[in-house]
Amino acid sequence: MNESINILLAEDERTLAMIIKDTLDGQGFHVTIAYDGEEALRLFAASRPDVLVADVMMPKLDGYELVRRIRKTDQQTPVIFLTARSAVGDVVHGFEMGANDYLKKPFGMQELIVRIKALLGRAWAMPSLPETEVTRFTIGQFLFDAVVQRLTHVPTGSRNELSYRESEILRRLCLHPNEVVTSQSLLLELWGDDSFFNNKSLHVFITKLRHRLSQDPSLRIVNVRGIGYKLITAD
Repeated sequence: MNESINILLAEDERTLAMIIKDTLDGQGFHVTIAYDGEEALRLFAASRPDVLVADVMMPKLDGYELVRRIRKTDQQTPVIFLTARSAVGDVVHGFEMGANDYLKKPFGMQELIVRIKALLGRAWAMPSLPETEVTRFTIGQFLFDAVVQRLTHVPTGSRNELSYRESEILRRLCLHPNEVVTSQSLLLELWGDDSFFNNKSLHVFITKLRHRLSQDPSLRIVNVRGIGYKLITAD
């Protein structure tokens, strides 16, 4: 990449903000963080970023109001909302305020990168992250890092250290949120065969993950009978 793309990230969850910044910085972007809406408004006016990535729910000034004020003087800068809120009314309201895109949590970092690139319409090449290398996710109130096999509950700061298989099962579910991940694919990839006894073992690991995610009642791992499992979040 021959030029640095400046991104203003408005996100009050500090751990998540640093994960996003570290990932984007590593892909050649330059990221400035604002931890509340008022700070984001000041930094936007001072730096005029190439892209604004903003959480909807922030202190002092929420994302909707932040973008509404920005659009009074700037109609061009692309805006992406990051949020767990995905009801149709919320999405419509975000676009009415002036957003260009809407990315629902949980999301993979590669998806965010692709959407930023699409909004910029740049022709420069960017190293892609194959699915096997997408390792950091937001899952409702949690941050999940598959490299260190850690699940962090952001509101309380509590951490769960996951086993290898727990981490890899959860990573595959996060790569395909709200989609069925087949039991057979999990068993063949992580156990080496899809025998009856290994299937029972998989169910035990799913039960453990459900327990670990229980701090956020909006998250569920659903059993799709005879097919597999699906990670879903409430709208």
